[in-house]
Amino acid sequence: MSFQSPPPPLQDAKISFPTPQILLITLNRPKDLNCISVPGHYELHALYTWFDAEPSLRVAILTGTGRAFCAGADLKEWNKDNKPSSTSPKSSGKQEDTRNPDRTIPLSGFGGLSRRAGKKPVICAVNGLCFGGGTEMIVNADIVVAEEHALFGLPEVKIGVVALAGALTRLVRTVGRQRAMEMALTGRNLGAQEAREWGLVNKVVPKGKAVEEAIKFAELIGAASPDAVIVSREGIKLGWEGVGAEEGTRLLMENWYSRIDKGENMKEGVASFVEKRKPNYVPSKL
Repeated sequence: MSFQSPPPPLQDAKISFPTPQILLITLNRPKDLNCISVPGHYELHALYTWFDAEPSLRVAILTGTGRAFCAGADLKEWNKDNKPSSTSPKSSGKQEDTRNPDRTIPLSGFGGLSRRAGKKPVICAVNGLCFGGGTEMIVNADIVVAEEHALFGLPEVKIGVVALAGALTRLVRTVGRQRAMEMALTGRNLGAQEAREWGLVNKVVPKGKAVEEAIKFAELIGAASPDAVIVSREGIKLGWEGVGAEEGTRLLMENWYSRIDKGENMKEGVASFVEKRKPNYVPSKL
C-alpha cells in the first residue's frame, strides 16, 4: 500500500490493513498479556497521529495477540522504576512538551488512546483479558466488540494505585455513578455480557470473532462520507466532554459543519442519493 508518509516503527505491536481504508493494530506481547511499556505508549501515540493524518485511512481497529487484549501497565517495569536506583523516565531524551508531567505516558493517555481526542474513529476488538489500562482504553474507544469470554476490570485499588489514565471521569458518563463506583472501588471483573448490559460494549461475539466483527463495523463506517463521519464523531465528543446540548450544537455548526457544507463529499452524497447510485467519496480534507 502507498501512503503519504510511512507508518512509525513499532516494537511491541504490529499493523496490517484488512482493506485499504482500515488500519488493524495488534498488541504483540502475548507472554506479558500485552501489557504496555512506557516506550509502547509513545509508539502507539505516534501511530494514531499518523493514522489521523493519512488521507486514505478511515478507521482503526485495536486488538491483542494471545489470550489478552491488554492487561494494563507493565508492572515489572513500573516496579523497577520505583526502586531508588532506577533512572527517572524523564531522562530518556523524549521531548518534554509531548509528555503528561504527572505520568510516564503521552497526553493522549494509556496506549495513546485512553485520553485521545483524535479525528478518526477507533474500534476495540477485545479478544480476552482487558484489565487496568486495557479497560481505560476501551472506555474512550468509539466502538467496542468483545468476545464472549472477555473480562473487563479496573483492579488498580487492589494493588494500591489509581486508574489515572482517563477512565474514572469518563466511565461515570457511560455506566453511571454507582456502577462506576463499583468498578473502581471494588476492582471486580465484568464479563462480556455484563459489560454490554452496562454500555461498555457494543456487541458480544463468539471466541475468535472480535476482529472479524470489528472489520464489519469499520467497513460500514468506511462506506460513509469521511467528512460526515469526522464531524458526527466530533458532535458526540462535545456531549461526552460535558458541553451542553445547545452550546455543543452551536460549536459543531460554527466550527465543523461550515467546513463540510458544499464540500466535495457533501455534494457527492446528495447527488448519489438523488441519482440512486453508490457514492464515490474522496479522502477527507478536514
